[in-house]
Amino acid sequence: MLRSMFSGISGMKGFQTQLDTVGNNIANVNTSGYKKGRTTFQDMMSQTVAGASAPTDIRGGINAQQVGLGSQVGSIDNIHTQGNRQTTDRTLDLALEGDGMFIFATGIDDDNFDLADANLEYSRAGNMYLDQEGYIVNSNGQYLVGSQEGTEEGQGERIQIPENAASFSIQGNGVVNYIDENGDTQEAGQITLANFSNPGGLEKVGSNMYRSSVNDGMQGEDGIPDLIEPESGGVASIVSGSLEMSNVDLAEEFTDMITAQRGFQANTRIITTSDEILQELVNLKR
Repeated sequence: MLRSMFSGISGMKGFQTQLDTVGNNIANVNTSGYKKGRTTFQDMMSQTVAGASAPTDIRGGINAQQVGLGSQVGSIDNIHTQGNRQTTDRTLDLALEGDGMFIFATGIDDDNFDLADANLEYSRAGNMYLDQEGYIVNSNGQYLVGSQEGTEEGQGERIQIPENAASFSIQGNGVVNYIDENGDTQEAGQITLANFSNPGGLEKVGSNMYRSSVNDGMQGEDGIPDLIEPESGGVASIVSGSLEMSNVDLAEEFTDMITAQRGFQANTRIITTSDEILQELVNLKR
């Protein structure tokens, strides 16, 4: 069989994957905190027809002769660039301006909890809510991890707004304040962030959430993130009343979609052309 036919098949598979990635990006164009994906390709191992030879006293060197065997998906990257900020004027909508991610936890049942025992996930989506007990949670019911004065290393803190609070606010440095029934300002807690030197190494788990991997470069030890206060330690500041939207560029996605479509179409032509050649070989017997 012709090698070009199998090369065409490999190209079709790669462009199918690229179209899957583009389709997912377009589907999430309005998803808060979504980070777009990108597919890259690399060539497969080539078949060496003749090896290279070094020059001699009477003849120059000869390059190797190799026939490529197609392409394959090299990587599917998560591009963690800053998304546009959308103003909502809702206090519990939080956008991050800069690096870092919100930390969310489940599997805890007390005010001071061990980060090593909690199920931790990370996100840039800042649409927060208050549960029945006044704790700040996300749309999945996961607790927003914070800290308070005296919180020990390796420990986290849930942030609770008392029932009798007249109002509350969230500062750029993550401090959550509320007005008590006497009209005095009290501090409910401090929102903390996690930072990653390689956020592209995080693994998507759905629902706008990521989990840590062995290649994300998380600041911390033994899989436990350092709780970094916003506006310090090289992490973002918090903008209350805003949401970070998806970083998907529709014009770019449509261009990639057209490129993938034409690439897929061209590879199908390779297969049909190879089939016509095989048909001609079969007809020689006639």
